[in-house]
Amino acid sequence: MAARTNLNATRVKPEDARLLTLRVHRTEQVSPSFMRLTLTGADMEHFTFMGFDQWFRLFIPVSETSLGRLPNKLDTLAYLKYLAIAKTERPVLRNYTVRSYRADGPEGSELDVDFVLHGSAADGTSGPAASWAQTCAPGTAVAILDEGIQYNPPASSGRRTVLVADETGLPAAAGILESLPRDAVGTAVLEVPHGDDVQSIDAPIGVDVVWVPREGAHATPGAAALRVASGLLVGDEPFYGWVVGEQSLPVAMRRHWVAAGVPKDHIAFSGYWKAGKH
Repeated sequence: MAARTNLNATRVKPEDARLLTLRVHRTEQVSPSFMRLTLTGADMEHFTFMGFDQWFRLFIPVSETSLGRLPNKLDTLAYLKYLAIAKTERPVLRNYTVRSYRADGPEGSELDVDFVLHGSAADGTSGPAASWAQTCAPGTAVAILDEGIQYNPPASSGRRTVLVADETGLPAAAGILESLPRDAVGTAVLEVPHGDDVQSIDAPIGVDVVWVPREGAHATPGAAALRVASGLLVGDEPFYGWVVGEQSLPVAMRRHWVAAGVPKDHIAFSGYWKAGKH
């Protein structure tokens, strides 16, 4: 079976990764498919914002004491110890991306995290992370472990970037667009479930952001983005292709780029999720 990601090979790790215990400061449903949580806390002084698609392990508590037994890092041994925690106490572990960071919030540094709402917490159709995001209250404790950034183009790929993502990759794509040099050029194809999910992104003026609302509730996630991105002219100018989302999208997009002659080391891809699973 083909690899569903190559991002770990190019990851830029944080210099100081430690478990940080933060608290939910506020929650906001920013669009039909996205819930935004703002996290703060004294431990934010140990967080170094790196921009781009900076991501972290998110530990969601399932009881008042479930964050107390977490490791300070997550190597193989620590992960086995995490798995050994009883399910009634073991925090839910998921990967998320920094959507925004503000060093000068009214109560100190603030970290925004966007959760995709697949299904509903009310009727039990959403996954545990999305359900928690919809129901948690300000003051709720949560833990994160910074893992750094994965957008890391080689010098040979030039200054042109092509980003392709479904809604699960939107926070990462937005972070990349807002971190790119202001003279960057390229295209971002971003698929969202609804037209109302389109967000304001501070992209360089030379990067064309193409929003692709999904065509119907039962359409395959990522299929519309793949169709639009596959129609883009590759051309002779080198570029760095970055594609994430439901696993069918990055696999097919990478195959298309390689067939068009794009060097494999100019492509970053990752299957964030599999349709039918949360």
